[in-house]
Amino acid sequence: MNVPRRNYSGFTEPQPIVNEPALTVGSTLVLADLHIGIEYDLSLSGINIPSQVERRIDRVLRYLESVKAQRIVLLGDVKHSISKTSPLERQDIPHFLRSVAECAAVDILPGNHDAGLEYLIPRDTRFGIEIHPSKGYSINGVGLVHGHTWPSTELLRCNYVVMGHNHPIIRLADPLGYVSSKPVWIRACFVEAVFRKRYPELGRYQNPRVIIMPAFNELVGGIAFNEATYETLLGPLFTNRAILLEKAQAYLLDGTYLGTVEQLRKFAPKNGKSRRASSQQKRQKH
Repeated sequence: MNVPRRNYSGFTEPQPIVNEPALTVGSTLVLADLHIGIEYDLSLSGINIPSQVERRIDRVLRYLESVKAQRIVLLGDVKHSISKTSPLERQDIPHFLRSVAECAAVDILPGNHDAGLEYLIPRDTRFGIEIHPSKGYSINGVGLVHGHTWPSTELLRCNYVVMGHNHPIIRLADPLGYVSSKPVWIRACFVEAVFRKRYPELGRYQNPRVIIMPAFNELVGGIAFNEATYETLLGPLFTNRAILLEKAQAYLLDGTYLGTVEQLRKFAPKNGKSRRASSQQKRQKH
């Protein structure tokens, strides 16, 4: 079966998969921040978790089947290690990619953790695996990029830009100080003036809506957007204030709208700590 590598015609609305950190653009499944091999890093800290790669393969194959996707786009940080490749990554990443590429074409937008990923790409697969430039590319009017670099001007002419990188969560405290953390989707807007300054040659600007995806890998933790600032969020788009942070909207994975970042700040734990965390620390000391 010959699956086309890219399709730029028309426009397709991104559709999150309910209760999952994944979305579709037409017949394309999109995931971000897989961090395969994180179990090795955790073991170095004394946290021993067996490889979860089989569970992750099963999840992805289930997604592909449920949405009838013909391709999958991985929005960066397929690897977990940054400056090296761990033994677990050398084992699990080719296995993961081979298993997925037996069912669908795979496109990878590399992230800041993906140095050396090209050496882990299996060739003996039914469909191809292609690594694209880190500045992103578009499918059906939807721009796709990891988020650790400035996007290409092509993406700024799209209707949507979808990215990962920050692993967005929201941390909420009840009146007693008990805290819950939930992965969320973040929907936001760009600041046109920042891009006009960055790209004097920009020309047509579509004012794309921005979607920041929750991390696929539940072990990586996340950044609480209702506690974050431009300085603590990752990537040049935040450090250069190219995204409207306070007006950004947060949604749970089931689609429940929580509010804007500005509104949710008042429900964040005071001083970044909950009473439960404090009591646990006291118990550990004793």
